[in-house]
Amino acid sequence: MKLVSWNVNGVRAAHGKGLGDWLQGGGADVVFLQEVKALPGDVQHITWPKGYEVFWNAAQKKGYSGTALLTRRRPVKVTKGIGSPEHDAEGRAITAEFEDCFAIGVYVPNAQPELARISFRQAWDRALLAYAKKLEKKKPVIVCGDLNVAHEEIDLARPKENVGSPGFSAPERDGFRAFIGAGLVDTFREFEKGPGHYSWWTYRAGARERNIGWRIDYVLASAALQPRFQRAWIESHVMGSDHCPVGLELK
Repeated sequence: MKLVSWNVNGVRAAHGKGLGDWLQGGGADVVFLQEVKALPGDVQHITWPKGYEVFWNAAQKKGYSGTALLTRRRPVKVTKGIGSPEHDAEGRAITAEFEDCFAIGVYVPNAQPELARISFRQAWDRALLAYAKKLEKKKPVIVCGDLNVAHEEIDLARPKENVGSPGFSAPERDGFRAFIGAGLVDTFREFEKGPGHYSWWTYRAGARERNIGWRIDYVLASAALQPRFQRAWIESHVMGSDHCPVGLELK
């Protein structure tokens, strides 16, 4: 199974920048999109590549947040949200149950400047981890998407300048470590230990051209799936958003 996740920063804008061609040429079995900023009715004009079934979890607030699932592998069941009413109104998670695993696509809340939303973010981290561990009792779990945190200094180009900033604050990093401590594996780091690999770049000051970025998009997976890891990657060459796709292939 080839699984890919991408924060498209507006699915309609991304479609105009080659999203359809990327889907067509990528050969992914399962694709999770974040920050779609659209209701299903807003994208009726879009023709998706043949073979994909599409599911949406839109935010109640129009033009905000939202997640989507495109899959060529028929799911047993698709679930919206994580069972946390205060978070689920923002359309931040969608889960596909397959015969051999659960795959959860998530758009984790941003802590906001001055960490104004850190309490909401921390509550989300706890709720998501509890949800993932509950599913894991039944079968292995994959959690993928924009997790809005750089885990270690190696995961951003300028760590010293950003200590305590949203996305690299102690509470957010501790929240991520809770997932690792609970047995989920950062799949990209199973294959690549070195620096310079990022998935998000600010639009300012030519950051992407200079690769001044952050790795805040991940594919985490239950340790039980580790023997099946074939490869994990970041598609930094793919444009169309301030994020790029990340992926995992299982044997």
